[in-house]
Amino acid sequence: MKAFLAELKQTDVGKVMYDEPLSEYTTWKIGGPADVLIIPENKDQLVSVVKLLHKHEVEWTNIGRGSNMLVRDKGVRGVVIQLGAGFDYAQFDGKLVHAGAAYSLIKLSVLSGKEGLTGLEFAGGIPGSVGGAVYMNAGALGSDVSRIFKSAEIVLETGELVRYGIEEMGFSYRHSVLHERPGIVVNVTLELEQGDRKEITATLAAYKERRLRTQPLQMACAGSVFRNPPHDFAARLIQEAGLKGLRSGGAEVSTQHANFIVNAGQATAEDVLTLMATIRTTIKEQYGVDLVPEVLVVGER
Repeated sequence: MKAFLAELKQTDVGKVMYDEPLSEYTTWKIGGPADVLIIPENKDQLVSVVKLLHKHEVEWTNIGRGSNMLVRDKGVRGVVIQLGAGFDYAQFDGKLVHAGAAYSLIKLSVLSGKEGLTGLEFAGGIPGSVGGAVYMNAGALGSDVSRIFKSAEIVLETGELVRYGIEEMGFSYRHSVLHERPGIVVNVTLELEQGDRKEITATLAAYKERRLRTQPLQMACAGSVFRNPPHDFAARLIQEAGLKGLRSGGAEVSTQHANFIVNAGQATAEDVLTLMATIRTTIKEQYGVDLVPEVLVVGER
């Protein structure tokens, strides 16, 4: 690590911070410090930092908007990378949408609707980045990223810059090849279809109204905590098991949506993990169903 840090000071990689609290970078407002947080502002800086990490065999973690991530209380060892402003853009070319990996998925769905393009309405309530959405094959309302994905530019863990098409991405439910072959999404091209602006706007408005009514979006949370089991819904199982309102420290199973855990005040990652374990054990005992976490848990145990 010392050799890496020495060379890091001589390399243009963007903004570098040490012992940076990651609670400031997650929607749960939870998490210990990163040893080093690096925010590259362009593709060249990103390639440089990843090559440097690979050369010195330093562990790294990529964080987007922190909306689907739980950072443990001891923080993250090694380096955390968050893409900067140079990756926060969107461009339209007919039915093609080109977006930087740091761009807001919700914002992209709204802009696409204004362009009269349909296919991204499902993402109107997913509070993550475009890059994170590709990594997780994010989805809702019966659709997901894989249905509109055309290609993505990715920096592999060696620092090599590649472009993957749909065949290389290995998409499945809330999964992509990047879970097995680490890499950082740089930009994405999506292919949508022409639609009616008024209909798309009305659909997005209806989805938004439903989310505001059924989800605790006014509180610090990370969206759905567990994946839906086949032919069922995690929220239904958790609610029927009587776990709404269950608390551990400052963390609480939302009384509004059973598959959300909210930070009700000074919650720690350990509080959230305790609730998750209790939920999984209860659902397994009562229904014989193994709930699989949808949130990514990172950091030192």
